[in-house]
Amino acid sequence: MKRLLILQLFGALVTAMANATTNFDLAAKATNGLAVDLHRKLATHNENLCVSPYSIESALAMTFAGADGDTRAEMARVLHFASDSSNVAPSFASLQHSLEEMSVKTAELGKKSKEFGGPNEPITLNIANRLFAQKDCDFRQDFLALVKQNYGAAFEPMDFTANPAAAAQHINKWVADQTRDKIRDLIPENALNKLTRLVLANALYLKAAWADAFSEKTTQPESFHVRGGAPVNLPMMRKTARFGYAKRQGFSAVSVPYVGDDLQFLVLLPDEVNGLSAAESKLTADILAECAKLQAQDIDLHLPKFKLEPPTIALAETLQALGMKSAFDIPKGSANFDKMAPRKPNDYLYISNVFHKTFIAVDEQGTEAAAATAVVMMRATAIARPKPPPIQVKVDRPFIYAIQHVPSGFCLFLGRVTDPR
Repeated sequence: MKRLLILQLFGALVTAMANATTNFDLAAKATNGLAVDLHRKLATHNENLCVSPYSIESALAMTFAGADGDTRAEMARVLHFASDSSNVAPSFASLQHSLEEMSVKTAELGKKSKEFGGPNEPITLNIANRLFAQKDCDFRQDFLALVKQNYGAAFEPMDFTANPAAAAQHINKWVADQTRDKIRDLIPENALNKLTRLVLANALYLKAAWADAFSEKTTQPESFHVRGGAPVNLPMMRKTARFGYAKRQGFSAVSVPYVGDDLQFLVLLPDEVNGLSAAESKLTADILAECAKLQAQDIDLHLPKFKLEPPTIALAETLQALGMKSAFDIPKGSANFDKMAPRKPNDYLYISNVFHKTFIAVDEQGTEAAAATAVVMMRATAIARPKPPPIQVKVDRPFIYAIQHVPSGFCLFLGRVTDPR
């Protein structure tokens, strides 16, 4: 008998994380490792791209908690986990805790700012976790306890067997509610059926202001070389201020802080109008980490407004190409998720697909974003000088961007903008 298991993660941008006292280095480094791998696979054909490596990594980390044997070893390699993976869940728990502290921190900053007549908008952040489980399904209690302890997932019994379509609607509504309607219909039609046994969901929503907002009065039409071709006039924000900056071989890096200064918007701008692919080929996890520590300089920044709302993408083939094969039951009979539910020779779980969906909007006030990942699993029967002028950085060509946690350097979002329209 086949059974279907769905694990979902809904991730989002965050903008000012507090320095966590616990260790989330493992989660941070692993997330950047997967971020670069996915970007290289998905950034094609001069199209926009928006993914949340944090969302994808977290969803698969929760799935990893139920993996065993060769499946666990393969997932560890693709997800950039060390050979000793016992600290994976606590590390992601620490990272989530730092996100939750962020809005509290910025709320306090807002109160102090308001006393002096300054801006007082705190980070709006919502993190919600839930297990939607078939009411009569026998999952291992250790797996459920680990997810509860480290991801705070509440349990909600469901009856997928009686009405899978209604269950999908219920879960999709929960996702939409948690992400302020930014992520809708994550679970595709017919993705759930009478064999579904679990949907593990983690939903996040973020709305964050810049540390120092761009003035709408300075936003003017300026040229942007869409897809590296002919210039087109688009709304371009402009601000002269102290921003992180570094010149690298083939591209420049600029970082713009959000309120609280623990998170930043990172731009990697190619030197050449059609130099995006060359810049992407140089991208590494170490470069991303280094960009969290850019030296502040006087910058005249021209940055296009943009909003990306791409359709759901399926990641199964991408993850298989990266080496995660037995988790997808390739070859047949090789999937091993015995730590999630008892595995029998002719009755076991495997991943059938991974769905991912994102939203991001960048304007004069800041950023709003959300993301979602769904891992679908089947049960198979088988000195004083004149001050120099500011450095002009005109983001008028396709570029790489990231939303990055400054203390650790990990990216919640990573993508490219080839057409801001």
